[in-house]
Amino acid sequence: MVIILDIIHALEYLWKAAKVRFAPDDPQAAPWVAEQIEGLLHGQVTAIVRSLRRWATVRGLSPKQREPIDQCTTYLSNHVPYLNYPDYLAKGYPIATGVIEGACRYLVKDRMEITGARWGLEGGEAVLKLRALVINGDFDAYWAFHETQEYQRNHQATFAEMPSVRVPLKLVPGGKNG
Repeated sequence: MVIILDIIHALEYLWKAAKVRFAPDDPQAAPWVAEQIEGLLHGQVTAIVRSLRRWATVRGLSPKQREPIDQCTTYLSNHVPYLNYPDYLAKGYPIATGVIEGACRYLVKDRMEITGARWGLEGGEAVLKLRALVINGDFDAYWAFHETQEYQRNHQATFAEMPSVRVPLKLVPGGKNG
C-alpha cells in the first residue's frame, strides 16, 4: 500500500510558516511558498525543514513567534516517508486530493444533507448518480440511452409476439344495429 501525504496539507503548513517569515502584505511570501512546494516536488523535504529551523534560530524568535515554524517543520519531518513526490509523480499517482474532496462535498454533502431529507441507500445512490451525470454534462446522453432501454424493456419485449398484420374486422349480421 502506498500512503501519500496530500500536498495541499503540506502547503497549508508552509503558508503558516510564511506568515511568520513575511509581513502580511509582503509580495515575496507567495513566491517563497511556491519555491518550497517546488522543493517538496523535487524531494528536498529535509533541506526545507533544516532551512526553516535555521532561519527561526538565527532570527532569535521567541517560542510563541516560532510556533508556526515548528509546527511546519515537525509536520514535514514526521511525514517524510509519505512525501516522496518525485516517485509518486513518476508513477502517475495523485498527490493532491483537495479538489477531489471539494467535488465530493459539492456532489454528496450539499445534496444529501439538505434539511428534512431522508435517504435510503438505493434512493441516495440513485440521486447521486443522476447528480453526477448532470454535473459532468452527460445527462442528455444518459437520458436518451435510458429512454431507449425503457422502450425495449417495456414495449418491444412485451409486444414482440403480437402478429405483425392484424386480421381485418368483420361485420356480423344481426347485431344491435342491424
